[in-house]
Amino acid sequence: MDLTYIWIGIIGFGVLMYVLADGFDLGVGILFPFARNDVERDVMMNSVAPVWDGNETWLILGGAGLLAAFPLVYTVFLPALYIGVFLMLAGLIFRGIAFEFRFKAVEGKRGLWNWSFCIGSLVAAFAQGAVVGTFIQGFDTLDRRFVGGAFDWLTPFTVMTGLGLVAGYALIGACWLVLKTEGELQQRIRGWALKLLAAVMVVFLVISVWTPLVDDYVRERWFGFATWLWIIPALTVAVAFALWRFLKLGHDATPFVATIGLFMLFYGGLLFSKWPYVVPPNYTFHDAASAPESQLFLLVGVLFVIPFVLMYTAWTYYVFRGKVRAGVGYH
Repeated sequence: MDLTYIWIGIIGFGVLMYVLADGFDLGVGILFPFARNDVERDVMMNSVAPVWDGNETWLILGGAGLLAAFPLVYTVFLPALYIGVFLMLAGLIFRGIAFEFRFKAVEGKRGLWNWSFCIGSLVAAFAQGAVVGTFIQGFDTLDRRFVGGAFDWLTPFTVMTGLGLVAGYALIGACWLVLKTEGELQQRIRGWALKLLAAVMVVFLVISVWTPLVDDYVRERWFGFATWLWIIPALTVAVAFALWRFLKLGHDATPFVATIGLFMLFYGGLLFSKWPYVVPPNYTFHDAASAPESQLFLLVGVLFVIPFVLMYTAWTYYVFRGKVRAGVGYH
């Protein structure tokens, strides 16, 4: 049995779970300035209060697993992305502090923490998107080391992918709020979601056209030997249309489910476009993998931990199901 493929599945699952779970609460933070008053912001924040810190468990699991199973990724990624990763972590820390301090601030003194929550979420989302763009661009490496510059990660293309992920997180955050709120606030959030869907699809189109121009391997893969990949953009357009219809018809839960489908298609398109490279353009997953003995030793622990993470996550979402109302929490 090739343990590398098992670890690819585990890391891929962990990253996807983080993007989906932490994505919507980052999106709620990005949308914070559009609320009319602190009462609405209380409802928005209370919708993610029981789950936001648990959502970041997947970041820890994915990051630790990646270090253990594919150490070459850290050898190259960290020197290449020091500034981007620092901004991401600083944004997450800033947001977490703002989250806790806002609840303790006296009435009328929450402005600083409102903006801190928004800016932290925005910076973390943009940095994650820029990291994805850098992965698509590839890394300047020599003898398994990064030899590029400190700002190679910041290009027009990575700025576009960063803004795209900000829009995507805002969209999934809006659809989460459609699920968790009601009344006038919910109706206005539906309007936000429709505009964000349009923005996400425009960015999707721009990046889809731009990516083959940035990466010769991606161009060859999409227009050469793997033309079956065009199924993914076709499904993306179909799911986006379904999401638009669900929002227009006034559904509560299906917009959030459809947005999850969109993110899964984006994620699948990215992975299949670069497969089998994990440090493009030179190193595959097998090149980056640790020794089989290390993979097996760590696999035992990870396979024990993941079911417990899934169980307590599912239980938390079950307990805090239902709508959030101003001043009274969940119902």
